[in-house]
Amino acid sequence: MTIDHDSADALLTVSRGLQVLRAFRGERTPLSNTEIVARTGLPKSTVSRLTTTLMFSGFLQHASGGRQFELGTGALGIGQAFLESSPLVQRAQPFMQALADRLNLSVALAMPDQLEMLYITYCSGRNIATLRLGVGSMLPMATTAIGRGYLWGLPVQEREALIARMAQHMGPGFVKVRADIDASFAEMADSGCCLVVGGYQRDTYGIGCPVRVGRQRTVMGLNCGAAVLDADFEKVRSTMSKALMEAAPELEYLLQDLEGPF
Repeated sequence: MTIDHDSADALLTVSRGLQVLRAFRGERTPLSNTEIVARTGLPKSTVSRLTTTLMFSGFLQHASGGRQFELGTGALGIGQAFLESSPLVQRAQPFMQALADRLNLSVALAMPDQLEMLYITYCSGRNIATLRLGVGSMLPMATTAIGRGYLWGLPVQEREALIARMAQHMGPGFVKVRADIDASFAEMADSGCCLVVGGYQRDTYGIGCPVRVGRQRTVMGLNCGAAVLDADFEKVRSTMSKALMEAAPELEYLLQDLEGPF
């Protein structure tokens, strides 16, 4: 199919508009045009034009007391429609909430989004210290337990292609990250899951593993974690890893007949 010049321009505009919306994360932090430029890599003039257009269409709004932007009702409505209509979310949520309450941890299921992991389901135990995360939160794939769990579940060729993209994106600093990823892979080869401390927020830990969802066995990441100032991580590894590895196949069974793509 041949795309004419006007159609190509329209597609580019839509693509860039989506990039702007994707710059906003689940923590609902307002962003300025400058911060959106930093997150998207788009030219400042393009971002300024798009935020104005998205604001008038209801997808963005000015945050209270400033010139920063936050997601508007248009964007939130699309996300809410997904959550209410997704069979995956409807089935996974009760199971994961029961697990979070039993372990008194947060439990999340995530799918890849570029080089990050997008939380599509998130549950928290009733007495847990908040991690300031939720549905829609985006976590780096390279440095978190849920991201490394997802990577481990991929076919080797696909996994290495993603890691090569990470190396290009992160530059020289990726050398240490790659060593940490390899250590997590070795841990998963031995036990099925990995423990990462401080991978996204200070004084937090996560334990992650891959899960394969639906008839197409789509790889996603599953994790549990908490915010802690001081923990016996050997005890965490032995007890929580066992619980996660028991939960993962149960979740896969619960979701086994779902049709993708997700």
